[in-house]
Amino acid sequence: MDTLELIRTFREVASRGSFSMAAQALDVSKANVSKYVAELETRLGARLLNRSTRTVSLTDAGRLLMERSAPLVEMIELTRQEFQHRSKLPSGRLRLTAPQGLGHNELPPLLIEFMAQYPDVTVSLDLSNQVIDMVGEGIDIALRVGRVDNGNLIVRKLQQLEFVVCASPAYWERRGVPAHPEDLADHEALTFSVRDAGHEWRFEVDGEPCIVPVRSRMNATDPMPLVGFALQGLGVLCVPRSVVAPHLESGALRGVLQGFLPRDVWLYAAYAQRRHNSAALKALLAFLEAKWHKT
Repeated sequence: MDTLELIRTFREVASRGSFSMAAQALDVSKANVSKYVAELETRLGARLLNRSTRTVSLTDAGRLLMERSAPLVEMIELTRQEFQHRSKLPSGRLRLTAPQGLGHNELPPLLIEFMAQYPDVTVSLDLSNQVIDMVGEGIDIALRVGRVDNGNLIVRKLQQLEFVVCASPAYWERRGVPAHPEDLADHEALTFSVRDAGHEWRFEVDGEPCIVPVRSRMNATDPMPLVGFALQGLGVLCVPRSVVAPHLESGALRGVLQGFLPRDVWLYAAYAQRRHNSAALKALLAFLEAKWHKT
């Protein structure tokens, strides 16, 4: 048994002046209560209680332990009560990581609405396209696009994403409009990835995956800066439609190959498998699912 539980047992005996009454209060046997107090005395190297057939009284060491242990036991009890409160009512700090692109448009308004709905919840937001060690970094929820390859995480689908391949009309006029995904190998690509290494775009041809290596003229860790390059006719983008929707509507960018783009691409929420997830975490997951499933 850990020392804290031994101290609690000792305090129960001392406050009630009886091993029997302490055993009843703790719902354990009198023999176990005596055993636990004896074990605590052994660990501390001091006799804590004077015992007789009828009475139990504190020694000097026992009185010192009662005095010194009171704040510790009170703090543990208050913390336990706070945890019980948090397990029922959303409160406390949530640590959230998300792709940088979400931080430019969709996510902030949702978090504003969520925090207004749950005023006792605070949020730390880390915008990063890199894969983060959620446990090591203390992250509660990670929002990610595409497959999450980690068997230790629980993954929920939040929103189905529509991708678009697009460039400016001037670029297509100059370089030609591709009729097949493989035609993109001859074009200038504007790519986004954490590491500027080999670049591939994924398509579907007759229901089968088609991976096309592309030549990256400009790479960034986030797609937003690349939109300006595409508007200036410097290359082709393959991004979620939401990133370029205004430019598609205005005609400044023109989409192609729509029938070849994969449809089963999702924004996911990933979180660690924990026995007791906080009410705040559960509330945010439910909130995001409700909001994004509507779109």
